[in-house]
Amino acid sequence: MGRFVKATDALMAYLTKTGARETAAQAKCREETARMPMAMMQIAPEQGAFMTVLTRLVGARSAIEVGTFTGYSSISIARGLPGDGTLLCCDVNEEWTAIARKYWERAGLDGKIELRLAPAVDTLRQLPAGEQFDLAFIDADKANYPSYYAEVLSRLRRNGVILVDNTLWGGAVADPKASDDNTRAILAFNDMVANDERVESVILTVGDGLTLIRKR
Repeated sequence: MGRFVKATDALMAYLTKTGARETAAQAKCREETARMPMAMMQIAPEQGAFMTVLTRLVGARSAIEVGTFTGYSSISIARGLPGDGTLLCCDVNEEWTAIARKYWERAGLDGKIELRLAPAVDTLRQLPAGEQFDLAFIDADKANYPSYYAEVLSRLRRNGVILVDNTLWGGAVADPKASDDNTRAILAFNDMVANDERVESVILTVGDGLTLIRKR
């Protein structure tokens, strides 16, 4: 087995300070979200930084996000888009996305971002058929991951990228005793992607597990 670095609190603090390069809007968004009961749903700063860099690396101009929460991940993606780039955000929670809207505006990114408040599967199926996205981020209810993946993949350009969050699920995917619905859903999704010949993928130990998928 290969070597790995244990993610201690001190190391994570160093990583956030040195490798994340948050904007003021991101830092404020993270701080406000940290006071919420569902704070654990927010991605980590280093994951946001990775997503910004990756968005730029793939030259994304059109992106989509399934599951927006309070906006940290959408800011991360939108920062990596060019001036005329666009990000479509799909969510169902008006209260949480109201916070996102506030920080999009503070970040000067609201002109790049469109929010659609509706079940994401409905939003995705109402989009035109055919390739239209360069990058996608999926971070929503785990049971519907296969549906989100299928709808997004069919609209992703060749060599486009899908990022899928929580694919290690706190380590539960490696626990044979874990049998809750979310763990089973993640395990099934991970197996599905690993066996999908239309893509190549890798699960990164970023945050709670981030799967990077490239469309062949």
